[in-house]
Amino acid sequence: MSEEITIAELFAGVGGFRLGLDGYHSDEHPEFDMPASGPFKTIWANNWEPPGTATKQFAARCYEERFGAGSIVNEDINKVLNEVDEGKRDVPSVRMVVGGFPCQDYSVARPLSQAGGIEGKKGVLWWDIYRFLQIQLSKSHDNAQYCLFENVDRLLKSPASQRGRDFAIILSCLATLGYSVEWQVINSGAYGFPQRRKRVYIFAEREADWDVEGRLFNGVIARAFPIATQEETYEVAIPDDPYETTLHFNEERLKRSPFHDRGVMVGRKVLTCDVRETYEGKLGCLGDVLVPETEVPEQFFVPEEQLPRWKYLKGAKREKRVNKKTGFEYTYSEGSMAYPDLPENPSRTILTGEGGSGPSRFKHIIKCEDGRMRRLVPDELDQLQCFPKGWTDTGMTDGHRAFCMGNALVTGIPYRIGKEIAKEVE
Repeated sequence: MSEEITIAELFAGVGGFRLGLDGYHSDEHPEFDMPASGPFKTIWANNWEPPGTATKQFAARCYEERFGAGSIVNEDINKVLNEVDEGKRDVPSVRMVVGGFPCQDYSVARPLSQAGGIEGKKGVLWWDIYRFLQIQLSKSHDNAQYCLFENVDRLLKSPASQRGRDFAIILSCLATLGYSVEWQVINSGAYGFPQRRKRVYIFAEREADWDVEGRLFNGVIARAFPIATQEETYEVAIPDDPYETTLHFNEERLKRSPFHDRGVMVGRKVLTCDVRETYEGKLGCLGDVLVPETEVPEQFFVPEEQLPRWKYLKGAKREKRVNKKTGFEYTYSEGSMAYPDLPENPSRTILTGEGGSGPSRFKHIIKCEDGRMRRLVPDELDQLQCFPKGWTDTGMTDGHRAFCMGNALVTGIPYRIGKEIAKEVE
């Protein structure tokens, strides 16, 4: 029996990491039962929705509804960690830290040589994950042995003025704490899931005895999401100090980031390559999650008079437009999208704006057997993210359920990664 891996989940949302790693069992909701991927147990979670939504906290309420009263600390993580530093509260020791942190500016305001070390320009986001790791390691050398993070794939390329700088800062921060790192941009639809959703997953292990070349194609993520071996790989050197990374990484201002869609860092040496997925299982599709039409409320069927607007928004365009503020005339163009969405294909990425009845280029619309067109219902959005059907049905509106799923992750991704982590700690 493997030793239990306790977890702290940061930026927890509705609990995608916890569901994917811990699984789920409740006598009250047996319909949500999901298996664990290994000996994982989440013992502390934090979520904070920004000002303006503070009285609602839909995601945190959903998390607490599903995982139990007191299962989540619904406060600004920056405030929580300040109070930890001041000795006013504590956080439990954990072996693993996970989180889907937002993509923002990661630039560093102070060098390591100055008292207090690194200080980021953003108070909440990556820097609080970094602080949380520091707190864990200050409590015990054996804490926070593993990390698993998720972000949008553009993290590898940002900012546009200094391609790759932000990801290099994150790698440099992890290196200062003794972590080796592997990452991959995973398109869920290419690995059997019913939605095309590209996100970068980052796995880190402290004091790991990795061979950088071997790990590129035989690491935790590589085994969970295999790719064809790439003959061409690229080396990148990560600066010792994240502050120096902010100032000087990619000084040549190359148009392409030096980080490709898969990579490994050992020490401060990075080996990275392109990704060509090799998946031999059954491919999922939108049709896998569609509920019977008898379960679709009438308000999700699109009125006939709205259909021309839907068709226009989904179609290709090349038209003259005028900037309302400046009067500047320009040509606006965009390609066409599937109209209606095809149930035999994986869905497009669901976004936070999927809810609401108005026509949209980015919402899904499907054709029913009787010829009517309809939007996706929240139960279908839950399942496109591989949550149990009805997971977000906790009293919030349909629009808020859609918003929560647009912010969530495909739970099957951490599940598969978790199975490979479990093999390494047996």
